[in-house]
Amino acid sequence: MRTLKKYLFWASLAVSAAAVAQELARPKEQRTWHGTVLGVPYDFRPPTFDRFRRAYWNPEDPRILTPRDFGVGWAINIPRLLQRWHEEAEQDSDDGV
Repeated sequence: MRTLKKYLFWASLAVSAAAVAQELARPKEQRTWHGTVLGVPYDFRPPTFDRFRRAYWNPEDPRILTPRDFGVGWAINIPRLLQRWHEEAEQDSDDGV
């Protein structure tokens, strides 16, 4: 488990560095400080309550994993996760298990 933690730490550090390098490679007026790098979303803008809510509590979004409100990676859309969990439980009970 310790090796996995080290791997995840170094991977997130590398993606963060790549995201910053990508932004700094753009002209200053074109820097947005949010986007994707290597398929991983990033957002280095100051967090807002609306972005936090969209990342973690957005029942209208069909995705379970959504871009984080700040930082690198994904957040868990809790209403969609609970809905999926509920659907799985119903399906299991319908199977007679």
